[in-house]
Amino acid sequence: MEFFEVLRRRHSVRSYQKRPVEEEKIRAIMEAVRSAPSAGNLQAYEVLVVLDEVKKTEVARWALSQWFIAEAPAVFVFFANPSRSAVKYGKRGAELYCIQDATIACAYAQLSAVALGLGTCWVGAFEEAGLKTSLSTPREWKPIAILTVGYPAEEPIPIPRRSIEDIFTII
Repeated sequence: MEFFEVLRRRHSVRSYQKRPVEEEKIRAIMEAVRSAPSAGNLQAYEVLVVLDEVKKTEVARWALSQWFIAEAPAVFVFFANPSRSAVKYGKRGAELYCIQDATIACAYAQLSAVALGLGTCWVGAFEEAGLKTSLSTPREWKPIAILTVGYPAEEPIPIPRRSIEDIFTII
């Protein structure tokens, strides 16, 4: 799929077919994430790919009971790893760069999933402590985003976007 077509086709999907995502597609998404740019090429993020039904339900519960998460065939959970970034960039790396790295990685996952014919939904609303406990992550990891991935069971209606003139100022 051509890149700008991927951007046009990307919409939040909250209803998925019961069809599992093929291992090769999950692997392709992982490769895309790994290729994402990061501060100092440190890749200061970690990603859990949740396929287990019980764990997906726990993720949904900690994501303020957004139950569509549990219905997605695959759920990617992105974490910032502050210590990985702090080694080179100190406090700014630990407080900002690792968060940016995880966010960019999630965006790459989202766009690559769409290019593979999958639907996604970026979820940022969740209770951090519960999510971390449920997924047994190291204390220092900071959850940044949840990305549901699967074959859409709906055709989302495009939502109006702000105009270019409203967003950009050329100086």
